Amino acid sequence: MNFLAHIYLSGNDEGVIIGNFIADGIKGKKYKKYPASIQKGILLHRAIDSYTDHHPIVRQSTARLHKNYGHYSGVIVDILYDHFLAKNWKDYHPMPLPDYVQNFYSLLRENFEMLPTRIQRMMPYMISDNWLLSYQTIEGIAKILTQMNVRTKGKSKMNLAVLELETFYTNFENGFTAFFSELREFSANQLTIL
Repeated sequence: MNFLAHIYLSGNDEGVIIGNFIADGIKGKKYKKYPASIQKGILLHRAIDSYTDHHPIVRQSTARLHKNYGHYSGVIVDILYDHFLAKNWKDYHPMPLPDYVQNFYSLLRENFEMLPTRIQRMMPYMISDNWLLSYQTIEGIAKILTQMNVRTKGKSKMNLAVLELETFYTNFENGFTAFFSELREFSANQLTIL
């Protein structure tokens, strides 16, 4: 899953939200230097990623892209699934997405010193381009995929994946909806275990 899903699946604990958001930048046991709630978020992120990577619905979605995008297919599906979460946000959360996103950006600003350097560098771009809200539209997803393609120096061709999104839109959305129902339950269980 991508940023929006990880934030959402963290629940209401601000430390868990931060930990889940920064987890990709925290390798191995380095998470232990953080406060307990942030550690919990990092471990939740890892559990979500493992569950997602092995789930048959997600594998079906990535298989649809594998021929054209190889090992980047998983990253693309993460981004596409965030689109469906953002698009259907009202089905998952009572707070309007623009308000939810602004609250999250405020949380990042308030905890800036705690964020890894890579996240500190990325954060101004994320906020100024309002990445999380832009996930709601195909145009926003196209822009994100284009930026990701630039980060791979054009090797991934991820910018072209918007064509598959449009072609197989209903298939991807149905897959997301079925998978996300299971992922929400898995994440809630993990939060009680961790």
